[in-house]
Amino acid sequence: MRRPWILPVLIVLCGSAVAAVLLFKGDTVAAVALWLVFAVLAGVNSPLIFPRSVSEPEARRRSAADGRPVVYWRPGCAYCVRLRTRLGRRARKAHWVNIWRDPAGAAAVRAVNDGDETVPTVVVGGQAHVNPDPVWVREQLSQLA
Repeated sequence: MRRPWILPVLIVLCGSAVAAVLLFKGDTVAAVALWLVFAVLAGVNSPLIFPRSVSEPEARRRSAADGRPVVYWRPGCAYCVRLRTRLGRRARKAHWVNIWRDPAGAAAVRAVNDGDETVPTVVVGGQAHVNPDPVWVREQLSQLA
């Protein structure tokens, strides 16, 4: 449970160290601005921004039962963050699979992307869509309500 927090904590610690050096040099504004950049970076890489991931077989099973999309993602992916933020609260309706934590999820993404692990890959009704427009994904999620 603690493993997903290692990278964000390291980012905040590094940002704090660099900000402390800037503070000792007397550059308060730069220290605060830099620390805020590191804090945002940590937040983007934290488990807080993405809904809880499930395994690929579980996501496929749930999607078959309720018709919700399966979103394959990985931490640090700017396109995944863009999709997640543009979906807003609707993102929780989808089944999210972290391909770095689930080898079956990574294999599923490679199978539909000619061997590449291109994310986000969204599967709706058995049809894979690579890096789809967030508006389109939002429409797919809205149809479920």
